[in-house]
Amino acid sequence: MNGLYNEALHHLDKAFKRLEDKVPPPQRVPHGDAFVFRYKEETIHQAMVQKLARVVSGLHAARLLLENGLLQEQAAVQRMLDEFHEDILFLAFAVIKRERTPLHQEYLDAFYKEEFDGPTAVESSHDRPMVSRKKIRAYIARVDLGGTDPSTAVTLSHTIHSGYSGFVHGASPHIMDMLEGNPPRFRIHGMGGTSRHEEHRNDLYNPFFRAIISFAMVAKAFDDDELFQSLHAYHLEFDKLSGRNNAYRGESEKHPQSGESRSTQQNC
Repeated sequence: MNGLYNEALHHLDKAFKRLEDKVPPPQRVPHGDAFVFRYKEETIHQAMVQKLARVVSGLHAARLLLENGLLQEQAAVQRMLDEFHEDILFLAFAVIKRERTPLHQEYLDAFYKEEFDGPTAVESSHDRPMVSRKKIRAYIARVDLGGTDPSTAVTLSHTIHSGYSGFVHGASPHIMDMLEGNPPRFRIHGMGGTSRHEEHRNDLYNPFFRAIISFAMVAKAFDDDELFQSLHAYHLEFDKLSGRNNAYRGESEKHPQSGESRSTQQNC
């Protein structure tokens, strides 16, 4: 699968550069004795570009952690990627459906809020508000998609989120997966070559599959139909070449732009 993942990242890199160039560029903003880069306009499109940046870097991180057998950490990164996917759908559908709600503005206000809003870190408020994950999911679930959503079933989001939370927060059942050998010992330097390694290798398909969908929906939100169609075709090709064939076999029945996708059948 490494070759396929390399190909996917190549497609996403090209798509990212194309989308990045569609928004006003970041500007230098004074910060203490130096400066930082910020999007001064703080638009919803700029927010989507930033989320996509983290998606691509997150995919690279998950691969590196997997290759080194750091499976608990890989799973924690994948939980982050799941949330980025939800955030992107939440923002993209607001543009696609022309349905920007007060919840979207609340999200953007929190997203763009500076972490350090005082002269020093100690004097900063550190009171960044966060939009409830339940509210984000509820919006995605109730929006009238009109057949434009090729994503995994929204009803699975909570299950995915809950299953991976244990890796993020260090729940005992998840930590106990680190035990191997006779007598069992914690594999604190990585779990390369274990049965768990193969399970997590298989699971890496899912964030890659969802990342392609995230990019496609952002392309649609940017009114870049050429890029949307290209990414839609590639998400089917990626699935076919992976051997999963979860989305591909439903293509003859429905097109994501005009009907339901079968990506809801993918492993989660």
